[in-house]
Amino acid sequence: MRVRRSLRVLKRKPGSVVVRRHGRVLVVNRTNPRWKTRQG
Repeated sequence: MRVRRSLRVLKRKPGSVVVRRHGRVLVVNRTNPRWKTRQG
C-alpha cells in the first residue's frame, strides 16, 4: 500500500472507493489493486 499526500487523482480512477478506517483515509480499487493507497 502506498502512502500519498493527496488522493484526488486516485479518486477519479474507475472502480476506486474512498474508505475511512481508524481515522485514515484509504482508496481501495478492486479493478486495479495497484492503486491501493492511504493518505498521510
